[in-house]
Amino acid sequence: MNHILSDRINNLATSQTLAMAALARELKAQGKDIISLSLGEPDFNTPDFIKEAVKKAVDENYSTYSPVEGYLELREAICKKFKRDNNLEYKPSQIVVSTGAKQSLYNIAQVMLNDGDEVILPAPYWVSYFEIVKLSGGVPVEVPTSVDTDFKITPEQLEAAITPKTKMMWFSSPCNPSGSVYSREELTALAQVLEKYPNIYVVADEIYEHINFSGTFCSIGSIPGMLERTITVNGVAKAFAMTGYRIGYIGAPEFIAKACTKIQGQVTSGANSVAQRATITAVEADPSVLNHMVQAFHTRRDLVVGLLKEIPGVKINVPEGAFYVFPDVSSFFGKTLRGTEIKDANDVSMYLLAEANVATVTGDAFGNPNCIRFSYATSDDILKEALRRIKEALAA
Repeated sequence: MNHILSDRINNLATSQTLAMAALARELKAQGKDIISLSLGEPDFNTPDFIKEAVKKAVDENYSTYSPVEGYLELREAICKKFKRDNNLEYKPSQIVVSTGAKQSLYNIAQVMLNDGDEVILPAPYWVSYFEIVKLSGGVPVEVPTSVDTDFKITPEQLEAAITPKTKMMWFSSPCNPSGSVYSREELTALAQVLEKYPNIYVVADEIYEHINFSGTFCSIGSIPGMLERTITVNGVAKAFAMTGYRIGYIGAPEFIAKACTKIQGQVTSGANSVAQRATITAVEADPSVLNHMVQAFHTRRDLVVGLLKEIPGVKINVPEGAFYVFPDVSSFFGKTLRGTEIKDANDVSMYLLAEANVATVTGDAFGNPNCIRFSYATSDDILKEALRRIKEALAA
């Protein structure tokens, strides 16, 4: 029945992270002992002090429609958070609260892109960037990186990718899927290239900023000359284990914020009222309340990287943030493992699901066909068992 559906939906790829998670659930329901490392979701519970804020909001009857752009108290709290954590100066009129950072990104694409506008995507990139840009009429321009360069682009690569049609660059730091974190020096070098092209805007996805093992974090918007052309995207899902609360937000030049409010008013209106009240409590909290979670992720990172380094043929960087590893598995391409011909990373991912009962995601979904991604947002014991299975399957 595809001929009845719009070209827009027929040309849209399914999210491969969600597809693999669904397949893993299906196999588990059939009785298979599946370890799913495909979704990026913290395995911690939402902190108790945020739960108390939820209960208070319910008791205070925050049950009516919220303002399209978000409660003023929340937008004021986000402004203070941006100043405290990121050295970014925003006014409440420059903040828009949405139903998750994914909606924030979609709003931005819809209000910024015309048909044929090019968007530079340093690869690997988060799985939905490519499709959101495409859905909005834009043309994704991938800039490849590799494990050897810690999955970061150079100023020379950025300059080479710019054309008269370039409208934006989108990137995440810490990066999903690679875990790479750009330093202030690296971002400054990229900003110096962009300085020559004042009409190019940057989307900086900082949803993982607090899950960061490098000891420092830099927002590209804090570099002189970049604030007025940067849209900073963030939210509470990852750091505060609030994925189901569905609250994301942007800080942006005011004309972009107003445009995002305009489109949101026609599509979803304001985000969940109770979740917004809880988010006030989250962003007002000192980031030190997250230390126990960040330390746990750091310990798991070291565990997983150490175990991966023991697997012949697997090449790995040491991710400095988020909770993913993105090993290069290209040494297995062209080989036959237990009767399965391995042509690419998708084959490796499906082979590991079939032979090891471990769900990962092909790097193709993130713009790097040599790698696979898996999340280490689960217990040490589960990770050890998953890596044992992967090692045994790849030893074939």
